[in-house]
Amino acid sequence: MKMLVLLGSPRKAGNSDTLARLIGKSVEEGGGTVEYVYLNDLSLRACQGCGGCEKSGVCVVKDDMGPIFDAVDQADRILLVSPVYFYGLSAQCKIFGDRMQALWARRYLLKERFRQGEGRKGYLVSTAATKGQKIFDCSILTTKYIFDAVDVEYGGEFVVKGVDDRKAVLKDQNEMALAEQFGRDIVELRV
Repeated sequence: MKMLVLLGSPRKAGNSDTLARLIGKSVEEGGGTVEYVYLNDLSLRACQGCGGCEKSGVCVVKDDMGPIFDAVDQADRILLVSPVYFYGLSAQCKIFGDRMQALWARRYLLKERFRQGEGRKGYLVSTAATKGQKIFDCSILTTKYIFDAVDVEYGGEFVVKGVDDRKAVLKDQNEMALAEQFGRDIVELRV
């Protein structure tokens, strides 16, 4: 199992990053491989809405996104990792999602289904400073549509509320254990 972890926080070693690495560690311990990509370290342009991908399923914008398209296609599991900003995904994750328009075109305009029957899945890992009842709703919905465009089944989410300070999640041993279990569940095909 090859997992791609797309880290969408501008803060390295923050709460969402910490949880994603625990999940990744469990996947590696279960025999999988994990590739981590910090979206904030890349030079990514927003989707230009140019329609350039509509005839080929390939984005015509030339930036650091090229290798990400390849990594998405090669991954068996994809973890989109984002803190909640204003009740939604981070800008880094949103740019990634918008650029998946090329894969949407491949699937829906060109009718090219990709790696069907292989059980590929995508997940959201997200943290929020506040504890609002609907704090993750927008992020979950957006992530579901991103994975639909990528032709990957949505496998669920691992979300944690009430963690604002950079290392706040480290103080909650229960959430840390649940993150490790989520990784094991991914490997053992329970989610």
